[in-house]
Amino acid sequence: MKRISPGPVLFGLALAMSSGAVAQSSGPEHGSLVVIGGGSIGPEILGRFIELAGGKDAPVVVIPTAGESDAYPPDWSGAGFLRKAGCTQVTVLHTRDRSLADSEAFTAPLRAARGVFFSGGRQWRLVDSYLGTRTQRELEGVLRRGGVIAGSSAGATIQGSYLVRGAREGNAVMMAPGYETGFGYLRNAAVDQHLLKRKREKDLFQVVTKHPRLLGIGIDESTAIVVQGARFEVVGESKVAIYEHGRDYYFLDPGDRFDLAARKRVP
Repeated sequence: MKRISPGPVLFGLALAMSSGAVAQSSGPEHGSLVVIGGGSIGPEILGRFIELAGGKDAPVVVIPTAGESDAYPPDWSGAGFLRKAGCTQVTVLHTRDRSLADSEAFTAPLRAARGVFFSGGRQWRLVDSYLGTRTQRELEGVLRRGGVIAGSSAGATIQGSYLVRGAREGNAVMMAPGYETGFGYLRNAAVDQHLLKRKREKDLFQVVTKHPRLLGIGIDESTAIVVQGARFEVVGESKVAIYEHGRDYYFLDPGDRFDLAARKRVP
């Protein structure tokens, strides 16, 4: 199903840029994000997610919809990493039916959740199932209540306001008309994943060149950014790259902190 492109919004942002407005990016006003570049999820990343959700007994929802399967059972093995870590209330939530995603009954687990985890796959499937539905609104409600939303690979990219690699034709296409709108937890930002592992270091240049106000964030595997307000911290094993229009990219290392609004490393 074709989605509406955010072209008019981005055109407006370009006009603001040409009039001298200062570009700013930010995370959610409330709650936290854990944005993971794919690959294995180490204890330092998983531990932060569980901590931000409120501990091992907090209700957590896993959304595997980016994956290929049409159905995922309640005991889906892909959620086993959370159960193995000691999480006691794990719910698997999935549909490809937008009318169901827009229903009160389907979204009930999200209204109780303190943490949500998007697993990997293809981000266009998340767009088709949830963008603009009650599910999307209830996900935002998790953040408003001070909870945490995490995602790996496709589950990382969907958290940006601008969606890269959203094309149905394949993930080599960076900008796909009809699939350029993410869930927007990271405002004025585009997130790429598997950065160094798949040699994607140059790919975000075309995005920030076409959309100069966007901040590009590339995250390598087994690495995450933990976002709270306008700042994030790099956690994990590898690197995060920062992209801005007219500048070369540069790397952040585990332990580094970054100010999204000022777009600079924090001492």
